[in-house]
Amino acid sequence: MVKKVLGVLVGYVLLAVIVIPLLVTAIFGGFRTEAVTEAKNLFGPADYLQILRPENTELEEYVQGVVSAEMPALFPMEALKAQAVSARTYQVRKMEEAGSDAVLYDVGQAYADTAAQKEKWGEHYQEYAARVSQAVEETAGEIMVYEGEPILAVFHAQSAGKTEDSENVWVQEIPYLRSVDSSGDLSAPDNTVTETLSAKTVWEKLSTLGDLGVSAAELDFSGIQRSEAGYIQQIQAGNLTLTGLEVRTALGLRSADFTVRRQGDDFVFTTKGYGHGAGMSQYGAKALAEEGMDYHEILSHYYTGISFEKTA
Repeated sequence: MVKKVLGVLVGYVLLAVIVIPLLVTAIFGGFRTEAVTEAKNLFGPADYLQILRPENTELEEYVQGVVSAEMPALFPMEALKAQAVSARTYQVRKMEEAGSDAVLYDVGQAYADTAAQKEKWGEHYQEYAARVSQAVEETAGEIMVYEGEPILAVFHAQSAGKTEDSENVWVQEIPYLRSVDSSGDLSAPDNTVTETLSAKTVWEKLSTLGDLGVSAAELDFSGIQRSEAGYIQQIQAGNLTLTGLEVRTALGLRSADFTVRRQGDDFVFTTKGYGHGAGMSQYGAKALAEEGMDYHEILSHYYTGISFEKTA
């Protein structure tokens, strides 16, 4: 009797430990394709990705939110992929610097969650979210490295025709952030913009940086020095020596590549490009994609000497 009971118990154990898991694996593994297809039908081309994601999805979902916020969804697919890899690389570097295993959302990259995407894109949400999802999925886990470390993958909207060396923006010379041609930016919308500010406004905002030594009525600019890419490195405002970046930030200009002239009680500023000018240009990436470059070629153009690795 005891042997019979033990035999039954052993049979149940074998069934629970070996047979049932094998059946589950076979059933769900065999029907995974059908499950994905059904999810697409139920939730749409973008939302199904929220249901059927691989392990370690927080980073990839974050990247989708950054690409959605940072780059127009109708840009060429290879440009969107380049943006996805840049955003992922930037985040991975910041996580490593902070010693964090969790995604950090306050690291200087714009981010749009699903609700923000739906508000931004309206009736085009499914179409645009699907394009961004494709770019993220097809580059999943991929980052750029230099000498084995994730790079500082900065980017900007558009240059004035050439990107800027890192030391001309943040003092530190970074070997992969070198000035490169980005002439495709010249055809970007609003690449050259003119705006007028009153002398009083300019005087007040620049006075927060130091003593100008002159009144608003006497204020003028001189002694402009530029980098090879065209961005102002040094400029004299009254008696105060400033960088182009300081003037740009104080006055809210589109870039530090600008000209300025006094016109009565006003100053007329003409800016070229949009952003700090270092790293990848988003409109430049668009232009290169339209010329036939893939995302690896685009990224290798803007980030000198880098290579690619998978995070997982």
